[in-house]
Amino acid sequence: MRTRRRTRLPFVSFLPLTLAALAVPLLAQEPPKVDAAVVDAIFRAFDNTRSPGCAVGVSHAGKPILLRAYGMADLEHDVPNAPETIFEPGSVAKQFTAAAIVLLALDGKLSFEDDVRRYFPELPDYGEPVTIRHLLNHTSGLRDWGSVAGLEGWPRTRRAHTHTHVLDILSRQKELNYRPGEYYSYTNSGFNLQAMLVERVSGMSFQDFTRQRIFEPLGMTRTQWRDDFTRVVKDRSIAYRPAGVGGWSMLMPFEDVFGNGGLLTTVEDLLRFTWNLQAGELGGPKFLDEMHRQGVLNSGQVISYASGLQVGTYKGVPQVQHSGSTAGYRGHLARFPEQKIGVAVMCNAATGNATALLYQVADLALGAALDDAPPAPPAGATRLGAERLQSLAGWYRDTRTGVPYPVEATAEGLRVDGQAVVPVSPTRFEAPGGAVTLTFERAPLAEGRPAAAFTSPGQPNVRLEPVGAFAPTAAQLAEYVGTYRSDEAEATYTVAVEEGRLVAKDRWGAATPLTPQYPDVFGGRGPTILFRRDASGRVEGLAWSESRVWGLRFGKVG
Repeated sequence: MRTRRRTRLPFVSFLPLTLAALAVPLLAQEPPKVDAAVVDAIFRAFDNTRSPGCAVGVSHAGKPILLRAYGMADLEHDVPNAPETIFEPGSVAKQFTAAAIVLLALDGKLSFEDDVRRYFPELPDYGEPVTIRHLLNHTSGLRDWGSVAGLEGWPRTRRAHTHTHVLDILSRQKELNYRPGEYYSYTNSGFNLQAMLVERVSGMSFQDFTRQRIFEPLGMTRTQWRDDFTRVVKDRSIAYRPAGVGGWSMLMPFEDVFGNGGLLTTVEDLLRFTWNLQAGELGGPKFLDEMHRQGVLNSGQVISYASGLQVGTYKGVPQVQHSGSTAGYRGHLARFPEQKIGVAVMCNAATGNATALLYQVADLALGAALDDAPPAPPAGATRLGAERLQSLAGWYRDTRTGVPYPVEATAEGLRVDGQAVVPVSPTRFEAPGGAVTLTFERAPLAEGRPAAAFTSPGQPNVRLEPVGAFAPTAAQLAEYVGTYRSDEAEATYTVAVEEGRLVAKDRWGAATPLTPQYPDVFGGRGPTILFRRDASGRVEGLAWSESRVWGLRFGKVG
Protein backbone atom coordinates (compact mmCIF):
# COMPACT_ATOMS: atom_id res chain seq x y z
CA MET A 1 0.00 0.00 0.00
CA ARG A 2 1.56 3.22 -1.19
CA THR A 3 1.38 6.41 0.77
CA ARG A 4 2.29 9.71 -0.78
CA ARG A 5 3.88 12.74 0.76
CA ARG A 6 1.72 14.78 3.10
CA THR A 7 1.49 18.51 2.48
CA ARG A 8 4.48 20.22 4.04
CA LEU A 9 6.46 23.41 3.65
CA PRO A 10 8.84 23.25 0.68
CA PHE A 11 12.44 22.33 1.38
CA VAL A 12 14.86 25.24 0.82
CA SER A 13 18.12 24.29 -0.84
CA PHE A 14 21.37 25.30 0.77
CA LEU A 15 23.76 27.98 -0.45
CA PRO A 16 26.17 26.48 -3.00
CA LEU A 17 29.77 25.84 -2.03
CA THR A 18 32.47 23.85 -3.81
CA LEU A 19 33.64 20.67 -2.13
CA ALA A 20 37.36 20.76 -2.82
CA ALA A 21 37.87 17.17 -1.75
CA LEU A 22 35.65 15.88 -4.54
CA ALA A 23 36.05 18.82 -6.92
CA VAL A 24 32.31 18.87 -7.65
CA PRO A 25 30.93 22.24 -8.80
CA LEU A 26 27.41 22.99 -7.64
CA LEU A 27 26.15 24.26 -10.99
CA ALA A 28 22.53 24.44 -12.01
CA GLN A 29 21.21 21.18 -13.43
CA GLU A 30 17.80 19.95 -14.38
CA PRO A 31 16.45 17.45 -11.83
CA PRO A 32 16.12 13.91 -13.15
CA LYS A 33 12.72 12.46 -13.91
CA VAL A 34 12.07 9.43 -11.73
CA ASP A 35 8.93 7.52 -12.70
CA ALA A 36 6.99 6.85 -9.49
CA ALA A 37 5.22 3.89 -11.11
CA VAL A 38 8.56 2.21 -11.80
CA VAL A 39 9.66 2.84 -8.20
CA ASP A 40 6.37 1.33 -7.01
CA ALA A 41 7.18 -1.77 -9.04
CA ILE A 42 10.60 -2.04 -7.38
CA PHE A 43 8.92 -2.10 -3.95
CA ARG A 44 5.94 -4.21 -5.03
CA ALA A 45 6.76 -7.05 -2.59
CA PHE A 46 6.13 -4.64 0.32
CA ASP A 47 3.12 -2.85 -1.17
CA ASN A 48 0.44 -4.50 0.99
CA THR A 49 -1.20 -4.37 4.42
CA ARG A 50 0.10 -7.79 5.56
CA SER A 51 3.78 -7.05 5.99
CA PRO A 52 6.20 -4.36 7.15
CA GLY A 53 7.85 -2.41 4.38
CA CYS A 54 10.06 0.49 3.38
CA ALA A 55 10.27 4.19 2.65
CA VAL A 56 12.30 5.68 -0.20
CA GLY A 57 13.35 9.22 -1.03
CA VAL A 58 15.20 10.80 -3.96
CA SER A 59 16.50 14.36 -3.97
CA HIS A 60 18.22 16.65 -6.44
CA ALA A 61 20.35 19.54 -5.19
CA GLY A 62 18.82 19.02 -1.77
CA LYS A 63 15.18 19.17 -2.89
CA PRO A 64 13.06 15.99 -2.69
CA ILE A 65 11.78 14.87 -6.07
CA LEU A 66 10.25 11.58 -4.88
CA LEU A 67 9.06 10.39 -1.46
CA ARG A 68 7.19 7.07 -1.21
CA ALA A 69 6.39 4.47 1.41
CA TYR A 70 5.12 0.89 1.35
CA GLY A 71 3.79 -1.69 3.78
CA MET A 72 2.96 -1.31 7.43
CA ALA A 73 4.68 0.58 10.23
CA ASP A 74 2.75 -1.31 12.93
CA LEU A 75 1.08 -4.62 12.10
CA GLU A 76 -0.72 -4.88 15.43
CA HIS A 77 -2.49 -1.54 15.05
CA ASP A 78 -2.80 -1.40 11.25
CA VAL A 79 -0.65 1.71 10.87
CA PRO A 80 0.83 2.09 7.36
CA ASN A 81 4.29 3.36 6.59
CA ALA A 82 4.44 6.91 5.22
CA PRO A 83 7.33 9.04 3.94
CA GLU A 84 7.28 10.74 7.35
CA THR A 85 7.55 7.45 9.26
CA ILE A 86 10.57 7.20 11.53
CA PHE A 87 12.91 4.25 11.03
CA GLU A 88 16.37 3.27 12.22
CA PRO A 89 18.95 3.02 9.41
CA GLY A 90 21.57 1.20 11.50
CA SER A 91 25.15 2.20 10.72
CA VAL A 92 24.05 5.01 8.42
CA ALA A 93 24.14 6.83 11.78
CA LYS A 94 27.95 6.71 11.86
CA GLN A 95 28.31 9.75 9.59
CA PHE A 96 26.26 11.82 12.05
CA THR A 97 28.50 10.78 14.93
CA ALA A 98 31.58 11.60 12.84
CA ALA A 99 30.05 15.00 12.01
CA ALA A 100 29.75 15.81 15.72
CA ILE A 101 33.43 14.93 16.25
CA VAL A 102 34.52 17.00 13.25
CA LEU A 103 32.56 20.00 14.54
CA LEU A 104 34.28 19.73 17.92
CA ALA A 105 37.66 19.53 16.19
CA LEU A 106 36.87 22.66 14.19
CA ASP A 107 35.86 24.31 17.47
CA GLY A 108 39.35 23.56 18.76
CA LYS A 109 37.98 21.30 21.50
CA LEU A 110 39.92 18.22 20.35
CA SER A 111 42.45 17.06 17.77
CA PHE A 112 42.05 14.13 15.40
CA GLU A 113 45.50 12.94 16.46
CA ASP A 114 44.63 12.89 20.18
CA ASP A 115 45.15 9.59 21.98
CA VAL A 116 41.68 8.42 23.02
CA ARG A 117 43.08 7.53 26.47
CA ARG A 118 43.33 11.27 27.07
CA TYR A 119 39.52 11.20 27.32
CA PHE A 120 39.05 7.56 28.36
CA PRO A 121 41.61 6.65 31.01
CA GLU A 122 39.52 3.51 31.59
CA LEU A 123 40.97 2.01 28.40
CA PRO A 124 44.16 -0.08 28.58
CA ASP A 125 47.49 1.23 27.35
CA TYR A 126 48.28 -0.77 24.22
CA GLY A 127 51.80 0.57 23.86
CA GLU A 128 51.02 3.08 21.14
CA PRO A 129 48.14 5.52 20.80
CA VAL A 130 44.75 4.79 19.34
CA THR A 131 43.78 8.19 17.91
CA ILE A 132 40.44 9.78 17.26
CA ARG A 133 41.16 9.54 13.55
CA HIS A 134 41.62 5.79 13.93
CA LEU A 135 38.12 5.70 15.44
CA LEU A 136 36.67 7.69 12.54
CA ASN A 137 37.81 5.30 9.82
CA HIS A 138 37.85 1.88 11.55
CA THR A 139 41.62 1.50 11.72
CA SER A 140 41.88 1.49 15.53
CA GLY A 141 42.18 -2.27 15.97
CA LEU A 142 39.58 -2.12 18.77
CA ARG A 143 37.52 -5.26 19.12
CA ASP A 144 33.82 -4.90 18.48
CA TRP A 145 32.16 -4.79 21.89
CA GLY A 146 28.98 -6.47 20.59
CA SER A 147 30.92 -9.46 19.30
CA VAL A 148 32.65 -9.81 22.68
CA ALA A 149 29.28 -9.58 24.44
CA GLY A 150 28.03 -12.34 22.17
CA LEU A 151 30.90 -14.57 23.31
CA GLU A 152 29.71 -14.04 26.87
CA GLY A 153 26.30 -15.33 25.81
CA TRP A 154 24.53 -11.98 25.58
CA PRO A 155 24.51 -10.89 21.93
CA ARG A 156 22.83 -7.65 20.98
CA THR A 157 18.99 -7.72 21.03
CA ARG A 158 19.20 -10.20 23.97
CA ARG A 159 20.14 -7.69 26.69
CA ALA A 160 19.48 -3.96 27.19
CA HIS A 161 23.10 -2.87 26.78
CA THR A 162 24.16 0.66 27.68
CA HIS A 163 27.33 2.68 27.15
CA THR A 164 28.37 1.58 30.63
CA HIS A 165 28.46 -1.99 29.32
CA VAL A 166 30.33 -0.89 26.20
CA LEU A 167 33.05 0.89 28.16
CA ASP A 168 33.30 -1.98 30.65
CA ILE A 169 33.87 -4.50 27.84
CA LEU A 170 36.45 -2.32 26.11
CA SER A 171 38.31 -1.68 29.37
CA ARG A 172 38.80 -5.46 29.77
CA GLN A 173 40.45 -6.00 26.37
CA LYS A 174 44.16 -6.68 26.90
CA GLU A 175 44.91 -6.70 23.19
CA LEU A 176 43.81 -5.00 19.98
CA ASN A 177 42.97 -6.90 16.84
CA TYR A 178 46.09 -5.35 15.31
CA ARG A 179 48.46 -2.43 15.68
CA PRO A 180 46.56 0.89 15.22
CA GLY A 181 46.54 1.95 11.58
CA GLU A 182 47.81 -1.39 10.29
CA TYR A 183 44.52 -2.57 8.79
CA TYR A 184 40.91 -1.58 8.25
CA SER A 185 38.46 -3.59 10.35
CA TYR A 186 34.86 -2.50 10.88
CA THR A 187 34.01 -2.07 14.56
CA ASN A 188 31.11 -0.37 16.30
CA SER A 189 33.28 0.25 19.35
CA GLY A 190 35.00 3.27 17.82
CA PHE A 191 31.72 5.05 17.13
CA ASN A 192 30.26 4.35 20.57
CA LEU A 193 33.44 5.87 22.01
CA GLN A 194 32.97 8.90 19.75
CA ALA A 195 29.43 9.46 21.05
CA MET A 196 30.74 9.26 24.63
CA LEU A 197 33.65 11.52 23.66
CA VAL A 198 31.25 14.22 22.43
CA GLU A 199 29.60 14.18 25.84
CA ARG A 200 32.87 14.31 27.78
CA VAL A 201 34.30 17.15 25.69
CA SER A 202 31.17 19.27 25.19
CA GLY A 203 29.62 18.79 28.61
CA MET A 204 26.30 18.11 26.86
CA SER A 205 24.39 14.95 26.19
CA PHE A 206 25.00 13.53 22.73
CA GLN A 207 21.29 14.04 22.05
CA ASP A 208 21.44 17.74 22.90
CA PHE A 209 24.73 18.41 21.11
CA THR A 210 23.62 16.87 17.83
CA ARG A 211 20.19 18.48 18.03
CA GLN A 212 21.65 21.96 18.54
CA ARG A 213 24.62 21.67 16.20
CA ILE A 214 23.29 19.44 13.41
CA PHE A 215 19.61 18.55 13.39
CA GLU A 216 18.02 21.93 14.09
CA PRO A 217 20.34 23.96 11.80
CA LEU A 218 19.57 21.56 8.93
CA GLY A 219 15.83 21.48 9.56
CA MET A 220 15.93 17.79 10.53
CA THR A 221 12.91 18.17 12.78
CA ARG A 222 12.05 14.46 12.88
CA THR A 223 15.49 13.12 13.84
CA GLN A 224 16.74 12.07 17.29
CA TRP A 225 18.77 9.30 18.95
CA ARG A 226 17.50 6.17 20.62
CA ASP A 227 19.36 6.91 23.86
CA ASP A 228 16.37 5.62 25.86
CA PHE A 229 14.65 2.75 24.10
CA THR A 230 11.63 3.05 26.43
CA ARG A 231 10.83 6.60 25.26
CA VAL A 232 7.66 6.92 23.19
CA VAL A 233 8.53 8.17 19.70
CA LYS A 234 5.61 9.44 17.61
CA ASP A 235 5.31 7.88 14.12
CA ARG A 236 8.05 5.29 14.75
CA SER A 237 7.79 2.05 12.79
CA ILE A 238 8.17 -1.31 14.52
CA ALA A 239 10.91 -3.61 13.19
CA TYR A 240 9.99 -7.17 12.23
CA ARG A 241 11.49 -10.43 11.05
CA PRO A 242 9.74 -13.37 9.36
CA ALA A 243 8.09 -15.91 11.66
CA GLY A 244 6.42 -19.06 10.44
CA VAL A 245 4.65 -19.19 7.10
CA GLY A 246 3.79 -15.64 6.08
CA GLY A 247 3.98 -14.37 9.65
CA TRP A 248 6.08 -11.75 11.40
CA SER A 249 7.54 -11.24 14.84
CA MET A 250 8.96 -8.05 16.33
CA LEU A 251 12.74 -7.59 16.39
CA MET A 252 13.47 -4.26 18.06
CA PRO A 253 16.82 -2.84 19.20
CA PHE A 254 16.08 -2.72 22.91
CA GLU A 255 19.36 -1.14 24.04
CA ASP A 256 20.58 2.32 25.00
CA VAL A 257 23.66 2.17 22.79
CA PHE A 258 24.06 4.78 20.06
CA GLY A 259 26.59 6.56 17.90
CA ASN A 260 27.31 3.36 16.01
CA GLY A 261 23.60 3.26 15.18
CA GLY A 262 20.48 4.23 17.09
CA LEU A 263 19.48 7.12 14.82
CA LEU A 264 15.71 7.65 14.58
CA THR A 265 14.97 9.51 11.35
CA THR A 266 13.05 9.81 8.09
CA VAL A 267 14.16 9.46 4.48
CA GLU A 268 13.68 13.20 3.91
CA ASP A 269 15.85 14.12 6.90
CA LEU A 270 18.57 11.77 5.63
CA LEU A 271 18.48 13.53 2.26
CA ARG A 272 18.81 16.91 3.96
CA PHE A 273 21.93 15.76 5.78
CA THR A 274 23.67 14.17 2.82
CA TRP A 275 23.08 17.28 0.69
CA ASN A 276 24.77 19.40 3.33
CA LEU A 277 27.81 17.15 2.94
CA GLN A 278 28.02 18.59 -0.56
CA ALA A 279 26.63 22.09 -0.13
CA GLY A 280 28.30 22.79 3.20
CA GLU A 281 25.83 25.28 4.68
CA LEU A 282 26.61 23.67 8.02
CA GLY A 283 30.32 23.44 8.76
CA GLY A 284 31.77 24.96 5.60
CA PRO A 285 34.62 23.68 3.40
CA LYS A 286 36.86 22.43 6.24
CA PHE A 287 34.00 20.38 7.65
CA LEU A 288 33.34 18.86 4.23
CA ASP A 289 37.02 18.06 3.69
CA GLU A 290 37.31 16.26 7.01
CA MET A 291 34.10 14.30 6.53
CA HIS A 292 35.38 13.00 3.18
CA ARG A 293 39.02 12.50 4.21
CA GLN A 294 39.71 8.83 3.55
CA GLY A 295 41.73 6.76 5.98
CA VAL A 296 45.41 6.08 5.35
CA LEU A 297 47.02 2.91 6.66
CA ASN A 298 50.50 2.77 8.14
CA SER A 299 51.69 1.46 4.77
CA GLY A 300 50.48 4.66 3.10
CA GLN A 301 47.59 2.94 1.35
CA VAL A 302 44.39 4.98 1.14
CA ILE A 303 41.20 3.10 2.03
CA SER A 304 37.66 3.88 0.94
CA TYR A 305 36.35 4.61 4.45
CA ALA A 306 36.35 8.26 5.51
CA SER A 307 34.53 9.75 8.52
CA GLY A 308 31.52 7.47 8.77
CA LEU A 309 31.32 7.48 4.97
CA GLN A 310 32.35 5.13 2.17
CA VAL A 311 33.85 7.02 -0.79
CA GLY A 312 33.94 5.24 -4.16
CA THR A 313 32.13 4.76 -7.43
CA TYR A 314 29.00 3.00 -8.67
CA LYS A 315 28.95 1.94 -12.33
CA GLY A 316 31.55 4.57 -13.10
CA VAL A 317 29.78 7.35 -11.17
CA PRO A 318 31.42 8.82 -8.01
CA GLN A 319 29.39 8.13 -4.91
CA VAL A 320 29.46 8.64 -1.14
CA GLN A 321 27.38 6.13 0.80
CA HIS A 322 26.81 3.97 3.86
CA SER A 323 24.47 1.10 4.61
CA GLY A 324 23.28 -0.26 7.94
CA SER A 325 21.12 -2.68 9.87
CA THR A 326 19.90 -2.81 13.45
CA ALA A 327 17.70 -5.65 14.72
CA GLY A 328 14.93 -5.84 12.08
CA TYR A 329 15.65 -2.42 10.53
CA ARG A 330 17.60 -1.94 7.30
CA GLY A 331 18.89 1.29 5.74
CA HIS A 332 21.09 2.80 3.06
CA LEU A 333 21.94 6.40 2.13
CA ALA A 334 23.88 7.31 -1.01
CA ARG A 335 24.83 10.55 -2.75
CA PHE A 336 26.12 10.97 -6.28
CA PRO A 337 27.94 14.32 -6.17
CA GLU A 338 28.38 14.96 -9.89
CA GLN A 339 24.64 14.57 -10.48
CA LYS A 340 23.67 16.17 -7.11
CA ILE A 341 21.40 13.19 -6.49
CA GLY A 342 20.68 11.65 -3.12
CA VAL A 343 18.81 8.39 -2.51
CA ALA A 344 17.66 7.05 0.87
CA VAL A 345 15.94 3.75 1.62
CA MET A 346 14.86 2.48 5.04
CA CYS A 347 12.90 -0.67 5.86
CA ASN A 348 11.32 -2.08 9.00
CA ALA A 349 11.50 -5.63 7.63
CA ALA A 350 14.59 -7.76 8.15
CA THR A 351 13.95 -9.10 4.64
CA GLY A 352 14.18 -5.61 3.16
CA ASN A 353 17.43 -5.44 1.19
CA ALA A 354 17.83 -1.68 1.43
CA THR A 355 21.05 -1.71 -0.59
CA ALA A 356 19.62 -3.61 -3.56
CA LEU A 357 16.47 -1.47 -3.49
CA LEU A 358 18.47 1.77 -3.30
CA TYR A 359 20.58 0.98 -6.33
CA GLN A 360 17.57 0.01 -8.40
CA VAL A 361 16.13 3.44 -7.66
CA ALA A 362 19.53 5.09 -8.24
CA ASP A 363 19.66 3.49 -11.69
CA LEU A 364 16.45 5.33 -12.57
CA ALA A 365 17.72 8.67 -11.26
CA LEU A 366 21.21 8.43 -12.77
CA GLY A 367 20.12 7.12 -16.17
CA ALA A 368 22.60 7.82 -18.92
CA ALA A 369 25.33 8.85 -16.47
CA LEU A 370 25.88 5.18 -15.61
CA ASP A 371 28.48 3.00 -17.27
CA ASP A 372 26.86 -0.43 -17.34
CA ALA A 373 29.75 -2.09 -19.17
CA PRO A 374 31.27 -4.95 -17.17
CA PRO A 375 34.74 -4.32 -15.73
CA ALA A 376 37.48 -4.80 -18.28
CA PRO A 377 39.48 -8.01 -17.93
CA PRO A 378 42.88 -7.55 -16.34
CA ALA A 379 45.53 -6.18 -18.68
CA GLY A 380 47.99 -8.81 -19.74
CA ALA A 381 45.71 -11.71 -18.83
CA THR A 382 47.30 -15.00 -19.71
CA ARG A 383 46.48 -18.69 -19.43
CA LEU A 384 48.01 -21.24 -17.11
CA GLY A 385 47.71 -24.98 -17.45
CA ALA A 386 45.34 -26.95 -15.26
CA GLU A 387 48.29 -28.63 -13.52
CA ARG A 388 49.73 -25.27 -12.45
CA LEU A 389 46.34 -24.06 -11.20
CA GLN A 390 45.74 -27.26 -9.25
CA SER A 391 49.17 -26.98 -7.67
CA LEU A 392 48.12 -23.64 -6.11
CA ALA A 393 44.67 -24.78 -4.97
CA GLY A 394 44.01 -25.81 -1.38
CA TRP A 395 43.57 -24.34 2.08
CA TYR A 396 45.45 -21.27 3.28
CA ARG A 397 45.32 -19.36 6.55
CA ASP A 398 45.13 -15.63 7.19
CA THR A 399 48.25 -15.05 9.29
CA ARG A 400 46.52 -12.21 11.18
CA THR A 401 43.54 -14.20 12.43
CA GLY A 402 44.13 -17.86 11.60
CA VAL A 403 40.90 -17.87 9.57
CA PRO A 404 41.11 -20.42 6.72
CA TYR A 405 40.77 -19.37 3.08
CA PRO A 406 39.95 -21.95 0.41
CA VAL A 407 41.65 -21.39 -2.94
CA GLU A 408 39.98 -23.35 -5.75
CA ALA A 409 41.12 -23.99 -9.29
CA THR A 410 38.67 -23.00 -12.06
CA ALA A 411 38.75 -23.30 -15.83
CA GLU A 412 39.99 -19.69 -16.15
CA GLY A 413 42.09 -19.28 -13.02
CA LEU A 414 41.44 -19.42 -9.27
CA ARG A 415 38.68 -18.56 -6.83
CA VAL A 416 39.62 -17.10 -3.44
CA ASP A 417 37.17 -15.96 -0.77
CA GLY A 418 34.40 -16.38 -3.35
CA GLN A 419 36.10 -14.06 -5.86
CA ALA A 420 37.27 -15.28 -9.27
CA VAL A 421 40.75 -14.13 -10.27
CA VAL A 422 42.58 -14.82 -13.54
CA PRO A 423 46.33 -15.06 -14.10
CA VAL A 424 48.25 -12.06 -15.44
CA SER A 425 51.58 -13.82 -14.80
CA PRO A 426 52.62 -17.23 -13.44
CA THR A 427 52.42 -15.80 -9.87
CA ARG A 428 49.85 -12.99 -10.01
CA PHE A 429 46.07 -13.23 -10.38
CA GLU A 430 43.55 -10.37 -10.64
CA ALA A 431 39.80 -9.86 -10.75
CA PRO A 432 38.25 -7.60 -13.43
CA GLY A 433 38.78 -4.00 -12.39
CA GLY A 434 41.90 -4.87 -10.39
CA ALA A 435 40.33 -4.40 -6.92
CA VAL A 436 41.11 -8.01 -5.95
CA THR A 437 44.56 -9.51 -6.44
CA LEU A 438 46.31 -12.69 -5.35
CA THR A 439 50.11 -12.68 -5.67
CA PHE A 440 52.09 -15.81 -4.86
CA GLU A 441 55.65 -15.96 -3.62
CA ARG A 442 58.03 -18.16 -5.55
CA ALA A 443 59.39 -20.37 -2.78
CA PRO A 444 56.98 -23.09 -1.58
CA LEU A 445 56.15 -23.27 2.13
CA ALA A 446 53.93 -26.33 2.56
CA GLU A 447 52.78 -29.17 0.33
CA GLY A 448 54.67 -27.56 -2.54
CA ARG A 449 52.55 -24.39 -2.31
CA PRO A 450 53.89 -20.88 -1.66
CA ALA A 451 52.44 -18.15 0.51
CA ALA A 452 50.46 -15.37 -1.17
CA ALA A 453 49.45 -11.74 -0.65
CA PHE A 454 45.68 -11.31 -1.01
CA THR A 455 44.25 -7.83 -1.52
CA SER A 456 40.54 -6.99 -1.61
CA PRO A 457 38.66 -3.73 -0.94
CA GLY A 458 39.59 -2.56 2.53
CA GLN A 459 42.04 -5.40 3.14
CA PRO A 460 45.40 -4.81 1.46
CA ASN A 461 48.14 -7.42 1.39
CA VAL A 462 46.71 -10.04 3.71
CA ARG A 463 49.34 -12.77 3.97
CA LEU A 464 47.97 -16.23 3.23
CA GLU A 465 50.09 -19.25 4.11
CA PRO A 466 49.31 -22.78 2.88
CA VAL A 467 48.09 -25.32 5.42
CA GLY A 468 47.57 -29.06 5.25
CA ALA A 469 44.42 -31.09 5.61
CA PHE A 470 43.27 -32.16 9.07
CA ALA A 471 41.17 -35.23 9.90
CA PRO A 472 41.70 -35.74 13.66
CA THR A 473 41.35 -39.16 15.24
CA ALA A 474 39.28 -39.75 18.36
CA ALA A 475 42.46 -39.62 20.42
CA GLN A 476 43.43 -36.30 18.89
CA LEU A 477 39.97 -34.82 19.54
CA ALA A 478 40.28 -35.84 23.18
CA GLU A 479 43.33 -33.56 23.53
CA TYR A 480 41.10 -30.50 23.10
CA VAL A 481 38.48 -31.48 25.68
CA GLY A 482 38.36 -29.17 28.68
CA THR A 483 37.10 -25.90 30.14
CA TYR A 484 38.40 -22.59 28.79
CA ARG A 485 38.07 -19.14 30.36
CA SER A 486 38.52 -15.58 29.09
CA ASP A 487 38.44 -12.68 31.55
CA GLU A 488 38.40 -10.27 28.60
CA ALA A 489 35.02 -11.64 27.52
CA GLU A 490 33.97 -12.80 30.99
CA ALA A 491 33.14 -16.04 29.24
CA THR A 492 33.70 -19.73 29.94
CA TYR A 493 33.38 -22.44 27.30
CA THR A 494 33.40 -26.19 27.70
CA VAL A 495 34.86 -28.14 24.78
CA ALA A 496 33.57 -31.71 24.51
CA VAL A 497 33.30 -34.56 22.04
CA GLU A 498 29.71 -35.44 21.16
CA GLU A 499 28.82 -38.09 18.59
CA GLY A 500 32.35 -38.12 17.28
CA ARG A 501 32.72 -34.38 16.77
CA LEU A 502 34.01 -31.46 18.79
CA VAL A 503 31.60 -28.86 20.20
CA ALA A 504 32.09 -25.70 22.28
CA LYS A 505 29.35 -24.96 24.85
CA ASP A 506 28.86 -21.62 26.55
CA ARG A 507 27.74 -21.27 30.16
CA TRP A 508 24.11 -21.44 29.06
CA GLY A 509 24.59 -24.77 27.27
CA ALA A 510 24.37 -23.42 23.73
CA ALA A 511 26.68 -25.54 21.58
CA THR A 512 28.78 -24.48 18.59
CA PRO A 513 29.89 -27.44 16.42
CA LEU A 514 33.60 -27.25 15.58
CA THR A 515 34.63 -28.57 12.17
CA PRO A 516 38.31 -29.39 11.56
CA GLN A 517 39.96 -26.88 9.21
CA TYR A 518 43.71 -27.48 9.54
CA PRO A 519 45.90 -28.79 12.39
CA ASP A 520 44.70 -27.44 15.76
CA VAL A 521 42.17 -25.14 14.03
CA PHE A 522 38.42 -25.64 13.90
CA GLY A 523 35.59 -23.63 12.38
CA GLY A 524 32.05 -23.23 13.58
CA ARG A 525 29.02 -21.07 12.79
CA GLY A 526 31.12 -17.95 12.38
CA PRO A 527 34.13 -18.29 14.68
CA THR A 528 37.50 -19.88 14.01
CA ILE A 529 39.02 -21.63 17.04
CA LEU A 530 42.80 -22.07 17.17
CA PHE A 531 43.96 -24.30 20.02
CA ARG A 532 47.28 -23.24 21.54
CA ARG A 533 49.92 -25.65 22.83
CA ASP A 534 52.74 -25.17 25.31
CA ALA A 535 56.38 -26.13 24.70
CA SER A 536 55.63 -29.76 25.54
CA GLY A 537 52.81 -29.96 23.01
CA ARG A 538 50.00 -29.95 25.58
CA VAL A 539 46.89 -27.89 24.76
CA GLU A 540 46.97 -24.90 27.12
CA GLY A 541 44.32 -22.60 25.67
CA LEU A 542 42.60 -21.35 22.55
CA ALA A 543 42.28 -18.19 20.49
CA TRP A 544 38.83 -17.21 19.19
CA SER A 545 38.58 -15.23 15.96
CA GLU A 546 35.61 -13.92 14.00
CA SER A 547 35.12 -10.99 11.66
CA ARG A 548 35.33 -8.26 14.33
CA VAL A 549 37.32 -10.02 17.06
CA TRP A 550 40.74 -11.45 16.24
CA GLY A 551 42.62 -13.88 18.45
CA LEU A 552 40.79 -13.37 21.76
CA ARG A 553 42.59 -15.70 24.17
CA PHE A 554 41.02 -18.27 26.48
CA GLY A 555 43.13 -20.16 29.01
CA LYS A 556 42.47 -23.81 29.82
CA VAL A 557 41.23 -23.97 33.39
CA GLY A 558 39.98 -27.54 33.63
